[in-house]
Amino acid sequence: MRASRFTRVRAVLAGALVLGVGGTLTLAAWTDTESVRGAFAASKFGIVGSSDGVTFTDHPASGPAALSFVVTPTALSPGVTSYAKFVVKTTADTTVPGTLSLAGATVTGTGLDTYLRYGVRTIPVASPCSETTFAAGSSVVAAASLLTAAGAGSQALAAAGGAPVAYCFAVTLPAGTPNAAQGLTTTASWTFTATSSS
Repeated sequence: MRASRFTRVRAVLAGALVLGVGGTLTLAAWTDTESVRGAFAASKFGIVGSSDGVTFTDHPASGPAALSFVVTPTALSPGVTSYAKFVVKTTADTTVPGTLSLAGATVTGTGLDTYLRYGVRTIPVASPCSETTFAAGSSVVAAASLLTAAGAGSQALAAAGGAPVAYCFAVTLPAGTPNAAQGLTTTASWTFTATSSS
């Protein structure tokens, strides 16, 4: 009888313990949260060019800009060098910097390109392209190169149209060019390729 009562008491205590644990598990707790958000946009990168260093626009391969040579390039004589300036910069809405490289010319015509030689140097943007500024500039294409020679290395471009790069082209019909070159023609088209840094 006493053992039976003890067993019942133990069972009641055990049930109370289970109820107590269950009650503890159902108590409410405070919570709080933090949220984060990221906004993303792709960068923009583009270039424009100018033959006069003032008016900049886009010049696709189908409509290249015309270089304004100091000496008329359609009446070259042996020993004469003609100079022309071209300036390149990023567009105003460009958001990243980059680099600029010059490819060798694509030439057409009746063969004058086999005699012509050229060189390209970077010069101060405000300077004219002349024998003096060419001589003092930083070499991009070595003087006396074939028209198809590409520039060595690349030039830095700043974002948002900052720090334009001015190129001075020097095209020469070398002294000693034979009579066979008389009346020949060529048209040379150069391409600048800009690459963003990110």
